Amino acid sequence: MGRGRVVLKKIENKVNRQVTFSKRRNGLLKKAKELSVLCDAEVALVIFSSRGKLSSFPNDGDSIIKTYERYRRYSLYQADNVEPETQSWYQEVSKLKAKYEALQMIQRHLLGEDLGPLNIKELQNLEKQLERALSQTRQRKTQIIIEQMEELHRKERHLGDLNKQLRLKLESYGFNLKAIESLWSTSTAAGDGSFPLQLQPTETNPMDLQAESFLQIGYNHEVEAEPSIIPKSMANEINFQGWFL
Repeated sequence: MGRGRVVLKKIENKVNRQVTFSKRRNGLLKKAKELSVLCDAEVALVIFSSRGKLSSFPNDGDSIIKTYERYRRYSLYQADNVEPETQSWYQEVSKLKAKYEALQMIQRHLLGEDLGPLNIKELQNLEKQLERALSQTRQRKTQIIIEQMEELHRKERHLGDLNKQLRLKLESYGFNLKAIESLWSTSTAAGDGSFPLQLQPTETNPMDLQAESFLQIGYNHEVEAEPSIIPKSMANEINFQGWFL
């Protein structure tokens, strides 16, 4: 029959425990020496007994310290290079978290919240920030208003140009614009929103053609058409409402 599995546990008997410690310590020191000599390995072994007695290999303390320093540098190098990406991400997350918390605190201060811990200097800086923000807001508002006014002026000039073009176009066909303006003013003063106006050219048109409609200024009312001498090219253009001449 084979030997049963030995359970490792503390030896309660002090004498037996000391004998076992001495035998196994000597065995470890012997193995450490053999490994160092046979394999040309750098070995350092340090053992402290329960009573605090030191046993080591090699016996030279400087060699043990040198080996320990080498071990320490290697351990730090491994810690710095095993997971550099993970450490970098952790540092980045920590920075972003701190920045986020600082921005939240600034936002609360700008809203007038959590002002208790602030001292006089911090409150003065906060006041300057608010005044600067208010000034920039007012400047932007003024700029937008100016831009809108310039756009309205541009549209006004465009409508004025269209009005001038219309005047020139009507004058080119020989219509009396002053009479039209006088009748329009009279109708407006009388409170009548519309009136029929028979357009008569200031000069005799060489083409004796029958007019098809009237110039309607104001609201459109059904009016019986009367003949007028107007070129056919203007027959479809003179029936319009509310032209300001």
